[in-house]
Amino acid sequence: MNQDLAKKLFEEGGVLIFLGVPVGTEFGIDFKSWNTDERFRGIKMIPPGIHYIFYSATSSTGDISPRSGFFHNFQRGEIVLRKWDMDKEDMSDKLGTDEEISNFRHNLKAMDNFLGPYPYDIYEKWINLIENVTGNLVSQLIPHSGIVRSALELEGCSDADRPRVDKNGISTSNFKKKKRMRLSSSSAEDAEDQLLPIMKAKSGTALRSTEFPEKHYPEGSTPSDITQHSLDSSYVLENMISKYKEPSDIIGELQFSFICFLVGHSLEAFEQWKRLINLFCSCEVAITKYRRLYDLLLNTLKLQVTEIPEEFLADIVSNNNFFYMKVRDLFRNIQSSNVDGNLKSKMNRFKEYLTETYNWNFEHLEWEEDEDAPVVVDINEYSHQLEEDITENQSPN
Repeated sequence: MNQDLAKKLFEEGGVLIFLGVPVGTEFGIDFKSWNTDERFRGIKMIPPGIHYIFYSATSSTGDISPRSGFFHNFQRGEIVLRKWDMDKEDMSDKLGTDEEISNFRHNLKAMDNFLGPYPYDIYEKWINLIENVTGNLVSQLIPHSGIVRSALELEGCSDADRPRVDKNGISTSNFKKKKRMRLSSSSAEDAEDQLLPIMKAKSGTALRSTEFPEKHYPEGSTPSDITQHSLDSSYVLENMISKYKEPSDIIGELQFSFICFLVGHSLEAFEQWKRLINLFCSCEVAITKYRRLYDLLLNTLKLQVTEIPEEFLADIVSNNNFFYMKVRDLFRNIQSSNVDGNLKSKMNRFKEYLTETYNWNFEHLEWEEDEDAPVVVDINEYSHQLEEDITENQSPN
């Protein structure tokens, strides 16, 4: 970092003061993490904007607790004060008072050697990955507790209250309870599952992800309409967009969910990310109407695919890779839509990038899956085989 930029960030950047953090605690901001030592008091020179701070307590034997974190939209020169609660072995719920923050501001230079500089080398990648994440959207999506946890706090609930979603991410919580299979006819895994207590996320701890509509078609739809809406999810996308202040907020939630999954290790965020990917890639009619959203989507997916852990980008044949299958659907829908050539050109560049980087095959996009591909039959061979079968069937027993 050059001296001019360092001076500017020192004067205008935010400061996170984190007191009482045990030595060896895993602590990080955005993509970078470290283990704290006895001199650690926080991070300085944080560029203004939205950042994700996370931590994991580490025991004396080296065991690491599940990751926790929170978003904060740093203003120019803002000081945020948080403290560690030794009894809970977690960050305290109590925020720093105005008087405490004022005292630290007056003595900030004296604390300089106890504050680590923000890792500016990751900043450009960070702001690109959260380009459409706004402060209002973060406030709308984070848990009421303000903390994103990789291990949700659970409490008992009735089977009727247990949250459910179908394979498309549609809520089924109001559906009638299905009859349990008899233990005698179920597998060992089913039997074990039935013996487990029924749990749900403790109030205020779950992400408040935007809910999908219960039905994927509008009221009064004919059977033919329902079939069409099953093939094209544009109605669901329209419904989802109506729940945001700005249409681009749905891309913001896709980015928010990805960060909570990638950095926050949240499985519930991963599920929402997959549901949103599935939704975007299952639309055709909406591509023309929401052309700008699909332009943003291609940008976002290009950035995200480079950050997805390798185990999620494993061999596409043996593991039925989710991301590959969905972008294949997306490319097919864009290709067959009436959208302008610029978007199709961007799609082709992304397709070429995936082919070159991961050796993924996007030929014959008109075929939905390999197993559904047309079968080439040799007519002469088929006719000869048919004659043999007829002769065999007509022969006496």
